[in-house]
Amino acid sequence: MAMASSPPTPAPPRSKPVARRPAARSRSVNARALQEPALQHFLEVANTGSITQAAARLNLAPSAVSRQIARLEREMDTLLFERRARGVVLNSAGELLAAHARRAWLDMERVAEEIQALRGQRKDKVKLVATEGFAYDFLPALVAQFQARQPHVSFSLDMAVQAEVVRRVREGAADVGVTVNLTSERDLTVELRHPAPVLAVLAAGHPLAGKRHLTLAQVVAWPLALPSTASTLRRLLDVCFSRQGLAYQSRFTSDHLFPLVAYAAETQAITFCGELALRQHLQQGAVVAVPLRDREMTERHFEVQTLAGRQLPEAARAFIDFLRQRLEGG
Repeated sequence: MAMASSPPTPAPPRSKPVARRPAARSRSVNARALQEPALQHFLEVANTGSITQAAARLNLAPSAVSRQIARLEREMDTLLFERRARGVVLNSAGELLAAHARRAWLDMERVAEEIQALRGQRKDKVKLVATEGFAYDFLPALVAQFQARQPHVSFSLDMAVQAEVVRRVREGAADVGVTVNLTSERDLTVELRHPAPVLAVLAAGHPLAGKRHLTLAQVVAWPLALPSTASTLRRLLDVCFSRQGLAYQSRFTSDHLFPLVAYAAETQAITFCGELALRQHLQQGAVVAVPLRDREMTERHFEVQTLAGRQLPEAARAFIDFLRQRLEGG
């Protein structure tokens, strides 16, 4: 009896060639892809104080941003903003969420940068913001010294008034803020604090240049060169003059520090500044700085500020440590 032949075994299907992924080094990590859109929209509104302005930054219609904010408020079962005629302001719940969201977003950016470093695409960058006195000579010189040791680190440095320095650090637009302060600021960590008393600055040939100390009562007998009324230093001076009942005359006013110093160097006018911001001018010898005895003039402090609760990039942390060493070493 003939046996039935078994059916032929089908040939295995020919495997398709597997497409190779591009090498990881050619791809960059987009930290924004990790962020919940509603939270991103919330932060833009928090930063701008306006749904319209936030929408313009995000390249979206204001209605789309409003829907995302409303959705976030529903999910959290609480209002996050106080609606006002000219925009919106964070309420207490919104401030808590904004602080958390900013730290989370910055942590995502840091992780993305660390992944880039693993791929051999190290791009260490430190974002600085500082008041004028530190942005011109003090910080650029320190950055140059730091980069002599760590040339792979790049820096950006913006100049701003004291309130703007605080805002940029709080919102994560800068890694490190360098400024002078009289009071503590919420949501910020003071990494380094150093006395920064206000000094009287006058020409080297001024009749008061040889004094060991001066008082505001002595100073107002001379023409003054003062910062504009928007300056925290000007507000401090105005308060002190008023408390002591001192009348004074401002012969020269400027929004910037160094025009005031240059004017004082050429006249018998007196201006005011801290020592750290004035070091290069003192070394040049055109002006001298005399301490003021008035108590209010000794209570300012130089501060290096970062966002509270944030884990800083390694390069930013290294620069702060370097700055501390330089200050302590004189």
